[in-house]
Amino acid sequence: MENKLRVVQYGTGKMSVYTMRYVYEKGAEIVGAIDINPAVIGKDIGEIIGCEEKGVKISSVNEAEKVLAELKPDICIVTTMSLLSDVEKALTLCAKLGINAITTCEEAFFSYNSNPNTTQKIDELAKQNNCTIVGSGYQDIYWGELISAIAGSTHNIIKIKGSSSYNVEDYGIALAEAHGAGLTLQEFDEKIASVDRMSKDKLNNLIESGTYTPSYMWNVNGWLARKLGLTVTNQSQKCVPTTYKEDIDSKTLNMKVKQGDATGMSAIVTTETAEGIIIESECIGKIYGPDEFDKNEWSIIGEPNTTIVVNRPATVELTCATIVNRIPDVINAQPGFIPTCDIDELKYRTKALNNYVK
Repeated sequence: MENKLRVVQYGTGKMSVYTMRYVYEKGAEIVGAIDINPAVIGKDIGEIIGCEEKGVKISSVNEAEKVLAELKPDICIVTTMSLLSDVEKALTLCAKLGINAITTCEEAFFSYNSNPNTTQKIDELAKQNNCTIVGSGYQDIYWGELISAIAGSTHNIIKIKGSSSYNVEDYGIALAEAHGAGLTLQEFDEKIASVDRMSKDKLNNLIESGTYTPSYMWNVNGWLARKLGLTVTNQSQKCVPTTYKEDIDSKTLNMKVKQGDATGMSAIVTTETAEGIIIESECIGKIYGPDEFDKNEWSIIGEPNTTIVVNRPATVELTCATIVNRIPDVINAQPGFIPTCDIDELKYRTKALNNYVK
């Protein structure tokens, strides 16, 4: 493709500071931006990025359809919230207008196993209008491709065991609240942990209705099973509150979380497969104390055993770089709501992004 790729940024919060800059530095351009926050509407995106003005003003979400229809970008980057129900409107709009979209929404990474009906609706609409919708981000490599690559060098696998931690302060209030940060232990049990104790039938009903709230690893385990050609027979989740040894301030929540109250949670997802391989993954999202840091550790147990550890990954920057490097893959992929396990492996882009578009 000869011309620069044209991108619309949907959501101009913390993540967009990097995604927009990375888009420019990879030889593409931002032609429009959309947000719900009145404080940023009308501002030039250069103010968000922290650079000179770019001549692109942020439009209200109420004008999203008009903006996207008029601009007709090659792709829309959606960096807003973590659940498919929260980004459904944005993704549906892109699918309706025939505009490719990539989102950092964690559930969208593999929403087939948590909100299949909404996923199917977006998938069908995208196919009708010849565009592709994809969920990607940090998990694409560090909870996905990295693990499947190690599996490819293993003779026999009994179990895949993973753990990843991240500071909810880096991702905004919606994510912090979704992890139970700031709740008392009783509130955490009532609002979050109680879901894990429901019957299988009730869980399936929630999933079918699109009202289930999965932890990130729920979708990751589904992605890994699909990537490795495994047949899921059962999947369960257990959420446990995390606490800190003393009171801890949260700038995101604008409050002091008391000692003994939830600073976030650990969610453990166990997936059983017909092939006998168990996938057990844990994500720990919490408000960090001064002695805590991000860590990503995965082990493949079998012949041979292999463990890989990544300490202090720059999770935000890695998420945003993954999103931007994925742009050509999304444009080149078949139409529909496609998980990244079904498209090309992620690659570093040495040239401008348009050079990789078929």
